[in-house]
Amino acid sequence: MSALLLGAFGIPWTATAATSGTATPQAASKSPSDTDLANTGCAIGEEKFLPADYYYCLATQSYGEHHFDRAQKFFATAASWASKPAQYVLGIMAFHGDHQPVNRALALAWLSLAAERPQSKFQNAYTSAYASATPTERQAAERLLASMRPTYADATAASRAERRYAQGMATLERLSSGNGHYCMEGLTTLADAGEAGDPAQCPPIPAMTKALDQAAANVFDGWAGHVTVGPLQQVVAPAPTSRKSG
Repeated sequence: MSALLLGAFGIPWTATAATSGTATPQAASKSPSDTDLANTGCAIGEEKFLPADYYYCLATQSYGEHHFDRAQKFFATAASWASKPAQYVLGIMAFHGDHQPVNRALALAWLSLAAERPQSKFQNAYTSAYASATPTERQAAERLLASMRPTYADATAASRAERRYAQGMATLERLSSGNGHYCMEGLTTLADAGEAGDPAQCPPIPAMTKALDQAAANVFDGWAGHVTVGPLQQVVAPAPTSRKSG
């Protein structure tokens, strides 16, 4: 399998126009191997907060296991939850014909979606792909985008993902009284916590909140609609005051 294609999962690529006029991905000096991808750990509980991150993780894992149809399905699901890395990878796969026919119009549509946010790190890839595309491919890409935007563009996907994230974090906030802990299903460090039934073996809720908020900052990077949650603060009720009878 091409190291160039594997490099897309770490998102170290930028596409540059070669002298021939074709877009050429520049891979990082070290790309992940199939084994690295297959060993990716995905916590199913994250789906309640950040499905974009969770399904991207499943797609990466599936790709490393050579389940390419399943990987593409999970990348598309992640893309529908506003994962710009997933949209980028789908574009690169279509551009290079990675386990599918080459489809430069589809590649251009995916890369356009990946690069839609201001100062996107995927802008160079889209610009180079667009420059190398024929007028026919550009027109086909626009037709594809018209059908893809209602599902994958930030106006729909990021807003939906933000609502899911807010709901999940609201649940954490309700659980955050005292010294609460949160057991996220599938988190490898909590393998025995569920069987033991001891929440104290799970991370403290403030630590979980911080980790999720950092992950959300990556998912929503560059999207103006995202508001970070920040550390949860324990609310202490004021002591009751006594009244002297007249």
